[in-house]
Amino acid sequence: MNQFFSRIKGGLVVSCQALEDEPLHSPEIMARMALAARQGGAVGIRCNGVEDTRAIREVVDLPIIGLWKVGQTGVYITPTAGHGLSIAEAGADIIAIDATKVRKNLKEDVTVLHDAGVLVMGDISNYEEGIAAADAEVDCVSTTLSGYTDWSPRQTEPDFELVRLLSEKLSIPVIAEGRINSPELLVEAYSSGAHSVVVGSSITRPQWITSRFVDKLKS
Repeated sequence: MNQFFSRIKGGLVVSCQALEDEPLHSPEIMARMALAARQGGAVGIRCNGVEDTRAIREVVDLPIIGLWKVGQTGVYITPTAGHGLSIAEAGADIIAIDATKVRKNLKEDVTVLHDAGVLVMGDISNYEEGIAAADAEVDCVSTTLSGYTDWSPRQTEPDFELVRLLSEKLSIPVIAEGRINSPELLVEAYSSGAHSVVVGSSITRPQWITSRFVDKLKS
């Protein structure tokens, strides 16, 4: 556990994910994306699904945060411990799971994964969920879902206040993720107390990057 967290501390973790309806959806493409991220200096990769995880593990030796998205609503980030065990078997070093209030069996799933020797990252959306996830003995929390639940702040900027509050309160690492779309915001995440930072769309989703330029022209 200490080795994983020391390797990602203070660096950039790149989220290499493409859903089924996106142009880059392919384990081979995600593996190449992860390789490009490593060449650019990334210290870790976050990825989705068994096939992508396995393909990425074959080409990079970086720490991998693995997850399994099932649907797009409710508990859709690694909804069961079984999903998590499959991702760990595919080569992930830590498993990200939905740790928001809608997951009713959080402690049980964390226990199953820990009993199998698997580290657990709790993806949360607000302060109370971060505290509850720590009480459920996750190994770290990530602000991944802040702004993506009906009960968390809807804002265009990253939720650095949440990062700060959790970093001051918890003894486990706090990972900043969500709407961090510039190097300046990456630096601010660390100023807010983050142990590590995950950046996804602004690096690995060309359709979203393109739309930002186009929207600026339209405005």
